[in-house]
Amino acid sequence: DPDMPFVPSIPEDQFILVEEGDPAVIPCRTSDPDAQVTLVNSLDKSVHALYDTKQGFIGNFPAGSYTCKTMVKGVEFKSDEFLIYIIRATSQLPVEIEALKTVYKTGETIVVTCVVFDNEVVNLQWNYPGKVKEKGLIKLDDIKVPSQKLVYTLTIPEASVKDTGDYECTARHATKEVKENKKVAITVHDKGFVRLEPQFSPLEAVNLHEVKNFVVDVQ
Repeated sequence: DPDMPFVPSIPEDQFILVEEGDPAVIPCRTSDPDAQVTLVNSLDKSVHALYDTKQGFIGNFPAGSYTCKTMVKGVEFKSDEFLIYIIRATSQLPVEIEALKTVYKTGETIVVTCVVFDNEVVNLQWNYPGKVKEKGLIKLDDIKVPSQKLVYTLTIPEASVKDTGDYECTARHATKEVKENKKVAITVHDKGFVRLEPQFSPLEAVNLHEVKNFVVDVQ
C-alpha cells in the first residue's frame, strides 16, 4: 500500500520491555517486502541493525525512542514511535512476605509487606479476606540502593474479626512465565483475651539472701 507503507502497530507493540543484555525487536514492518527501511533514534541518527521484513529491526538497543523511515516514490514515510525500556530482571523471582505481627485486636491496623528482589518490573497481586470490599491500601516502594527490591505494603485499617485469614501475594515475572507466591495467616480477635493479676505490690522489698516468689495469675 503506497499510502500506508508501514503496517499499523497496536499501542502494546510500541512499548518494548527488554531485560539487560537481551536483544529486542522493533516491530516496524512494511507492506512492501522490498522497501528500504532505516532505523533512527531520538536524535534522528541512523542506527545499524539487522532488518527482517516479517519482524522488524533486531538487535541490542540502548533504552530510548526509535522510529523507522522508508521512501515511496520519493516521499518519506515514518513509522510510529517505539520506546525501549531496559529492565533489571533475574530468571528467578525471589519473594518474601512478612507481617509486623500475626495476631490483632479489633480496631487495630494490619500491615503486611511483600518484597520482590532483583526485579524491576513485576505484576503483583494480593489476595486477602477483605479484597472483595477493597478494604486494603497498597503502597509500592521501588528501592534501588544498595540492591534492587520492590516493597509492596498492604495496610488494613480498623481491622475486624472478618479480616482473619490468609494474606497472600503473587508476583509474576515481566517477561517470563515465572510466578512466585507467599502467604501468611493473620488472626483478628474481637477483644484482648489475656488478663494478668499480680499477687504483689508495685514495690517490694527483700532482705539480702532471702528467696522470695512473685506470683502472677494469667487468665
